[in-house]
Amino acid sequence: MVTILDKINDPQARIRHPEKAHRPDTEVMRKPEWIRVKAPTSKGYAETRSIVKDNKLVTVCEEAGCPNIGECWDKKHATFMIMGEICTRACAFCNVATGKPNALDMAEPENVAKAVKQMGLQHVVITSVDRDDLDDGGAEHFEKVIFAIRAASPETTIEILTPDFLKKPGALERVVAAKPDVFNHNLETVPGNYLTVRPGARYFHSMRLLQRVKELDPTMFTKSGIMVGLGEERNEVLQLMDDLRVADVDFLTIGQYLQPTRKHHKVMSFVTPDEFKSYETVAYAKGFLMVSASPLTRSSHHAGDDFARLKANREKLWATR
Repeated sequence: MVTILDKINDPQARIRHPEKAHRPDTEVMRKPEWIRVKAPTSKGYAETRSIVKDNKLVTVCEEAGCPNIGECWDKKHATFMIMGEICTRACAFCNVATGKPNALDMAEPENVAKAVKQMGLQHVVITSVDRDDLDDGGAEHFEKVIFAIRAASPETTIEILTPDFLKKPGALERVVAAKPDVFNHNLETVPGNYLTVRPGARYFHSMRLLQRVKELDPTMFTKSGIMVGLGEERNEVLQLMDDLRVADVDFLTIGQYLQPTRKHHKVMSFVTPDEFKSYETVAYAKGFLMVSASPLTRSSHHAGDDFARLKANREKLWATR
């Protein structure tokens, strides 16, 4: 469990989630055995952490409290979070800090590219905080990061996990034109939960964004993910799958929601591994090229290996046509 303050004994410490501070504490359910993970202690983890810190980079692995950080960083895999560590949104599930962001770091694209090359990444995932304060929502910065990685490490495939660019005309088009290999935008939860779980976003806008990517570039892989355990019903998840297939989304991830602090949305249920397997089976039957569904599934977990399988699955599909 992550505390709501960055430094619990420092009275001047920045409140990580000021919009949640007034909320009453919620009950924290004990995690079942199937989602326990070991604390990161390996040499590979330490080396990855050093590269990240030396290049003054932010990772969603740390900021969002990802349970897979030990495994991924040991293998020199990291998801870089660009445009700072402060988000303009206040989603009820998210552990990324909320507030007024700092100015963009103009050296960040080159620093990200340098780290990608140092780590020898074959596949990299780039995500960001929401930057509703910027005229383009950060689209140009995504573009610069993609171009810098291409220049420094041309063999590296690039997956981006973007915000929704709500009310930012032309932003999506600019990012797609930069030609990432995978365009990911997470729906996070079923539409009935948006007002309480993702109040700053709009379900149908996010769905339309994913559909628009395919209209702009039919060859680009698209991806989206949700969390379960937020009070959704099974039929709502199945309907969401159908909506994604109408938008021609290729890859679906489903993982268990884990509550960062007592001030965040409570875990309503822990979905069993058998239930995740059932979701995976149904999703493949609905036509997704790739599905990752398990308690510890996260958008960028095993992203490189999954991308290779995604490409292979599309090639098999095209060979049968």
